[in-house]
Amino acid sequence: MQFEPYPFEKLNNLLDGIKENEQFPISALTIGEPQFPTPKFIQEELEMSSSLLNKYPATAGQEYLKNAMIEFLSKRFKVKVLPAQIIPTFGTREVLFNFPQFLLHDVEEPTMAFTNPFYQIYEGAAIASRANVIHLNLTEENDFLPFIDDAELKKCDLVILNFPNNPTGATITKEELVKWVRLAIDYDFVLLNDECYSEIYYNENEKPPSLLEACVAAGNLAYKNCLVVNSISKRSSAPGLRSGFIAGDRTILAKYMQYRTYTGCATPIPLQTAAATAWGAEKHVENFRKLYSENMRLAREILGVKTPKATFYIWLKVENDLKFTRELYHKKSIKVLPGRYLGREGMGENYVRIALVETPDKTKDILTRLKDFISTYKGDES
Repeated sequence: MQFEPYPFEKLNNLLDGIKENEQFPISALTIGEPQFPTPKFIQEELEMSSSLLNKYPATAGQEYLKNAMIEFLSKRFKVKVLPAQIIPTFGTREVLFNFPQFLLHDVEEPTMAFTNPFYQIYEGAAIASRANVIHLNLTEENDFLPFIDDAELKKCDLVILNFPNNPTGATITKEELVKWVRLAIDYDFVLLNDECYSEIYYNENEKPPSLLEACVAAGNLAYKNCLVVNSISKRSSAPGLRSGFIAGDRTILAKYMQYRTYTGCATPIPLQTAAATAWGAEKHVENFRKLYSENMRLAREILGVKTPKATFYIWLKVENDLKFTRELYHKKSIKVLPGRYLGREGMGENYVRIALVETPDKTKDILTRLKDFISTYKGDES
């Protein structure tokens, strides 16, 4: 299998040999990893359950973890999910990579469609699945929302959406998701929405919807052909817990569960115990949202940009994203991710992704340096 180098590997190569400005500390705004400490109550639960390391974890996950996830979906999205309709997973990265391989294994000429630019695991899964790829291009002109025509829909076996979106920060309405649910039924493809940023939002009246909500609104109460994945990583500033889930169509999940018994991706029991505590709590999530909201306010005030309704990303339009990235690091010691590394067919070019995952104090300093750089930057290649 021939995989594309990962975006961060490309970035390292791009910056190789370029000296940072020692006047400033190196500031990395490249990776979507929260820089806030994991809340104490989660750490304490992990410590108290460490004795359970002497037991093998069940592939299906502990019942208390599954119940906590079901309760989260009920409270947050007002949807009913049965135990047979959800599987706890080792984060969501492994699911996004191995689920397409499971689903498409017996399809003679499989076709995947996914949003573009994208989280590169989608592309890796397509390569590993021998799948043809249809890119759902997200552009400023279409408000970074996906579109696909009837001819392409007829080819699809699996469609992956990602809303709230990484890297653009775009959100999608429940009404738009309802249309996708109906397409999944009418054209008989599996529709999966990657909802890992669903809890990083900034207006209580504009909470990002779930595909499961859209299923209910469309009358698809069994979630036929529809699945979602979600994770605790961003929500609870706990990416190291590796706690995620896949939920939806129980018929698909029953077969996927059998497949998972062979993958060896069961989460250690102490991590499950701590994760269950985190999934069941909300106050700490509200506190993190306040910090991210302050970072977005700073971005609006300092950079003068329009900020997204969800995620902690700024999808900043620039001239020549590669040159911008190199010179920004050299002059201001700030690392950002060139947009073209996150897309194909020209998607992402002349954008950079900025992850605002530091404290507001650090963010203010970094954004001020970034503003100073932008004021003198000339994008033409020289």
